[in-house]
Amino acid sequence: MLRFTINPINDINIDDLRIVLYNYIISKQLNEKLLIRINDLEKDKIAEGKDKETLEILSLFSIDYENTIYQSDNLKYHQKLAMQLMNQKKAFACFCSDEKLEELKGEAKKQNKPFEYDGFCETLSDETVLNVNAPFTVRIKKPETKIEFNNLLKEKLSFSPSEIDSFVILNHDKKPTYNYACSVDDMLYDISTVIRKEAYSVNSAKQIHIRNLLNYDKEINYIHIASLESKNNYTIKSLIDEGFLPAAIANYLVLLGNESHDELFTIEDAIEWFDIKKISKKVLHFDIDKLKSLNKKHLEEIDEMRLSKILGFADVDIGKLAKLFLEDSNTIKEIKEKINLVFSQKSNYQGSNEDFQQIKKCLRNAPFIETFEELKTYILNKTNLKKENIITPLTYLLIGEEKNKDISKIYLLIKNYLGEIIK
Repeated sequence: MLRFTINPINDINIDDLRIVLYNYIISKQLNEKLLIRINDLEKDKIAEGKDKETLEILSLFSIDYENTIYQSDNLKYHQKLAMQLMNQKKAFACFCSDEKLEELKGEAKKQNKPFEYDGFCETLSDETVLNVNAPFTVRIKKPETKIEFNNLLKEKLSFSPSEIDSFVILNHDKKPTYNYACSVDDMLYDISTVIRKEAYSVNSAKQIHIRNLLNYDKEINYIHIASLESKNNYTIKSLIDEGFLPAAIANYLVLLGNESHDELFTIEDAIEWFDIKKISKKVLHFDIDKLKSLNKKHLEEIDEMRLSKILGFADVDIGKLAKLFLEDSNTIKEIKEKINLVFSQKSNYQGSNEDFQQIKKCLRNAPFIETFEELKTYILNKTNLKKENIITPLTYLLIGEEKNKDISKIYLLIKNYLGEIIK
């Protein structure tokens, strides 16, 4: 089984989605299940409804998973195994105050060294521990030797005992810390493969150390991938709100750092050819212009009725209109803005407003007219306007823009809505 952890504090961002897409693809390739794990350990920091919102976003990308579990539901297991580690002298009670720990961190910073717990409480006798009434955390004993494991994308990773350190596994309130909860939950749910960002390699080593002390001997395959950098750290919600299709976003994120025979593909296609061992090992950079280009291509390929429904209609002609507007649009939002202009109230015209008002009055009483040429002829016959004075204000009246080389084609697609357009 594979797993992806949702943090219900923040919106899911592009790098998070890239990781879950990789997990989904690999789970399908390995014919294994995917578990969504929700990190709700810090209840006071959780944004209400953020977990459900994130799950809804995953459904937009057709990411199916076996189950959703909340880490807090496993609290009794976290605490039980922590007690086991303490009884076996593999973990210990730490009474150091926050002030003392901050002091140690400050000293380490002055010496330009990483913080390392000084081990003060590790040597306290059982009698001393029993006689101390102060609140305490539980710390794991740091390893005696290096923690080494294989990263499937690179050579073996190795972390010294100092890098692992005697880190906290239970806080003062006896709730588990993230790394400890993850290590226990990976055991409980028989996780076989973990795909994470390269920056979290040391966390993987800490989790391995915990499982080693718990005598859990199943080897978990770790795949640590290079990070995805973005100047704006786009969230998936913001991209969807801007009118990017989930299919295009997924296409772009899987394409990043990969080689594909086709630039345009679905996640189902990617399951057939994707090889995670071949993805780039270098830091990747998010390019919004490349995403816009891919999004446009997906919109070009989409069925016209479906596109119409995405835009809030159920008319093939509106879908065809959207395709015409794609010439200088890249997203659903940009197309919607153009369609909204078509149906907007156009009370005045900055050019010859008198000509504009005449055309508008004329068309309010016009019968159904088949073509744009016939429309122009009708206006000429019903008004005293000259032919050269009609095109610009008429184009503005129909689409909210003064010029468009496709106005004849556009008219064929909006003629049934003329009553709504001429307000």
